[in-house]
Amino acid sequence: MTLLGTSRTRRWIPAATAALALAAGLLTVGAPTASAAGLTQISSFGSNPGNLAMYAYAPDGLPTGRPLVVALHGCSQSASDYHAHSGWAQFADQDKFAVVYPQTGSSNNSLSCFRWFDPAQSTRGKGEALSIKQMVDKAVAQYGSDTSRVYVTGLSAGGGQAANLLADYPDVFAGGSIASGLPAQCATSQNGASSCQYGSMNLSAAQWGDKVRNSYPGYTGPYPRVAIWQGSSDYTVYPVNGTELRDQWTNAWGLSQTASSTRSLPGGTTLTSYDDANGRPAVQLYSISGMGHGLAVDPGSGTGQCGSTGSYYLDTICSSYYTAAFWGLDGSGGTTALPAPTGLAVSSTTDTTVTLGWSAVGGAVSYDVYRGGVKVGGAAGTSYTDSGLSAGTGYSYTVAAVDSSGTVGARSAAVTATTTAAPYTPQCFTASNYAQVTAGRAHTSGGYTYANGSNQNMGLYNLFVTHTLKETADGYYVISDSGC
Repeated sequence: MTLLGTSRTRRWIPAATAALALAAGLLTVGAPTASAAGLTQISSFGSNPGNLAMYAYAPDGLPTGRPLVVALHGCSQSASDYHAHSGWAQFADQDKFAVVYPQTGSSNNSLSCFRWFDPAQSTRGKGEALSIKQMVDKAVAQYGSDTSRVYVTGLSAGGGQAANLLADYPDVFAGGSIASGLPAQCATSQNGASSCQYGSMNLSAAQWGDKVRNSYPGYTGPYPRVAIWQGSSDYTVYPVNGTELRDQWTNAWGLSQTASSTRSLPGGTTLTSYDDANGRPAVQLYSISGMGHGLAVDPGSGTGQCGSTGSYYLDTICSSYYTAAFWGLDGSGGTTALPAPTGLAVSSTTDTTVTLGWSAVGGAVSYDVYRGGVKVGGAAGTSYTDSGLSAGTGYSYTVAAVDSSGTVGARSAAVTATTTAAPYTPQCFTASNYAQVTAGRAHTSGGYTYANGSNQNMGLYNLFVTHTLKETADGYYVISDSGC
């Protein structure tokens, strides 16, 4: 972004003027194509040090003990824009949860951006971050929401602030989703915002993870599960931010940056998952080929469709649907809609292959197979042969069912398979006793030569006595002068 504005100053940073949207910002927003009816403003929710407005949507007949989602708009947008276009209202009705829409304005920032780049607004117990925490407390009290199932999502500048909230309040948020956003605490000044948006900060995964850990020093609980949505053609918040978010949150979880699984989804989307020690996705990166800056939606009435198009609401894939499934808002428990397959067993092995079988899972259209926690293949049926393995080696396997939407279920209990030893092909060697000893196929004792392994006497140790030795097993030789 090239413009960093506040209510007091506007700072122009030399850069291409085509991207006039700060800090993951959005300059203009089209008229909503979906109704914002039912969205209500809540005027009193705490001291509100960040000077934000609180809007909320709760489906009719919402029972207590349901989840709560906090949704943060992008620059120059509003709570009603996000409510109308994003699809969250649809899933709130379907799966019964409340949605809180914090709203900022031009009195805070000239482009109505959440101030993700300002430590006075983006750190625990301060400014906008504290205002949003107070909104959560208000909504929990008003709707009886389940405090163990509070989530935050955001677009662009809202995505940057969502990342900060996940780092600031891991004791509040069970999960997050960052769409076209920035890593937590990427910038600590207006001047630093453009560097985050337009290029790599050249930090290691550990350095990114430290920004999370330092946001709430001394915290020892679990970190939120994080979904990252990034277009490959985003020139407002460059795609490297998706990679840096991946590095940051996998490191915070103590995970490798090597993917546990990768699969294709609609809209040219590649989903890369990074699983925790229990085989459950902790961090997911959704990379959308060719998509620019905005929130991914997919208007329609089909399964997995949602939202409506508009400026920075881009028709590719319904990000809210997949995010809700990842968090388990649909009752799946978080990308585990199908139960774990039972009966996983090893049916056969060779020196280079392992064949597995398991019981069918109702509703499964395919199965993912994991070796050592990393996906190695898939199967349409209930068997799979893993190949290209090393002889005499043990391998651990699990299997998960996949439903028609591409959601991967829970993984099975692990089984271990050991490949057989490689078959040995006998070889013959004809040479003098001296040469056989020199080659390591025989040894000497008392002036005589003996075959290694069988210890057969081959005669005097010299250059004149010749024998043929047959290696019948590794390092085991017998005299075979009559032929091999």
